[in-house]
Amino acid sequence: MHPEFPQEGVIHLNHAAVGPWPRRTAQAVAAFAQENLVSGSRRYPSWLRIEQETRVQAQALIGAETPEDMAFVKNTSEALSMVAFGLQWSAGTNIVIPRDEFPSNRVVWWMAARRFGLELREVPLPAKEPEQALLEACDGNTALLASSAVQFATGLRLDLESLGAALHHRGILFCVDAIQHLGALPFDVHQYHADFVMADAHKWLLAPEGIALFYVRPDIRDRLTLNEFGWHMLEDPGDYQTYTLEPAHSARRFEPGSPNMLGIHALNASLELLLETGLETIATRISEHWDMLCSGLEAIGCSILTSREHHAGILTFRPAKGSSEALFRTLQEEGVLCALRGGGIRFSPHFYLEPEALENALAITKAQQRSPDD
Repeated sequence: MHPEFPQEGVIHLNHAAVGPWPRRTAQAVAAFAQENLVSGSRRYPSWLRIEQETRVQAQALIGAETPEDMAFVKNTSEALSMVAFGLQWSAGTNIVIPRDEFPSNRVVWWMAARRFGLELREVPLPAKEPEQALLEACDGNTALLASSAVQFATGLRLDLESLGAALHHRGILFCVDAIQHLGALPFDVHQYHADFVMADAHKWLLAPEGIALFYVRPDIRDRLTLNEFGWHMLEDPGDYQTYTLEPAHSARRFEPGSPNMLGIHALNASLELLLETGLETIATRISEHWDMLCSGLEAIGCSILTSREHHAGILTFRPAKGSSEALFRTLQEEGVLCALRGGGIRFSPHFYLEPEALENALAITKAQQRSPDD
């Protein structure tokens, strides 16, 4: 058992939904609560140092140029909305997204298309060359392509480098929902030519719900019209008497009000663990777990729905016998945390799991697949 994850009675294969907290994150939250209890806001300056330290961690996580490029928002949907309703759209413009995206990356573009009279093009993603399918849907009137880095249901991972380079060459903005990528794989915002990146913290980042990372390419930051306002988004938030309404030049312009200090303390601890472990090491271990689960599931006759060539941490499969729903219920009852997604069952193992835990999950799956005559 990993010392940071002393889980009891569960095998956590559901990091693509809501991940557990590491021990240090739970301790950071408890310490922050205790500090508030006994001394109130006396140490607020130290809280601000934690906030800045967390921006540095977020910068390292995606490869941004400076910590000031990183904003903390409530969730992925809020960040997507800032993009969709902040850009100035021209008549005849179209937006391209994959079909069957998670609702947060569909609803916002549906609503923007309705409000601004845009054409929304939803593209089915084939298992082979999905990037080409998206690019073929783009034309001279395409202003933006928005996509998840990894599809939530099938686990299909896009080649962000080739897709981003092609979009950059054509002058099309690239908006990346990285919630199923960050924490599972290394990310390079410049290598991917991403103009906008957002991700909630509660999945592979192993932190709470209610806080997310948001990046906007610095040279286009002021192209987003602000629709949320407050003291914290001003250039000098400490000047409480100001009547100069100048938004911050940094990404803090997307943070209108008081920061989520509790969430920031928790995120700080979780990112500390991920960066301390090493993003490449994490990716390698997740890949090893994926291969082990895939081989084990195939050995008992399950059908693998996730692309073997283009996967990240998600593995979606169908059982050899019976329904996905029945197997899902059994797995949940036995403490194997997973999800029903994409027409099958979705496993999503993180780096800290031990092989024995995966073997136990496979044994439970295999036992459910036996017929009475076996």
